Amino acid sequence: MSINELIESLENGSGLARARAAADLGKLGDGKASAALRKALDDNNSTVRSNAAFALGELGETLAIPRLVELMSDDDQWVRKSVAKALGILRASAAESVLERALNDSSELVQRNARRSLEQIREHLS
Repeated sequence: MSINELIESLENGSGLARARAAADLGKLGDGKASAALRKALDDNNSTVRSNAAFALGELGETLAIPRLVELMSDDDQWVRKSVAKALGILRASAAESVLERALNDSSELVQRNARRSLEQIREHLS
C-alpha cells in the first residue's frame, strides 16, 4: 500500500485496518504520516493508539511528545507500554518524570519499557 492509502486506512478503516495502518506507517519512515498518526493517538481503539504511539517514535516525531506524555495515563497497559517505548526512542528528556512514575505502574510490561526508556534518555544526555 502507498503512504496515502495507509493514511486513508488509518483515518477511515475498520479497527483492525486502522491498527495495521498505524504500524505500517511507522515502518515506512515517512514523516508525511505524522499528522495522521498524532490524530490517531485519540482513537477509541486502544490497539490503534498503541501502534500510533510507537510509529511516532519510529518516525522521530518530537512534536508528539506532549501528547505521548499525557497518554502515559491511558487505561490500557499496551498503550502505556508503547508510549514509554516511543518516549525512549525519541530521547524525550521532558518525559523523565512521567517515566519515573511508570516504574511503579501496575503492569510489569510498562515498568520494563519505562526503565529501558529512561536508560536511553539518560545515555543520550550524558
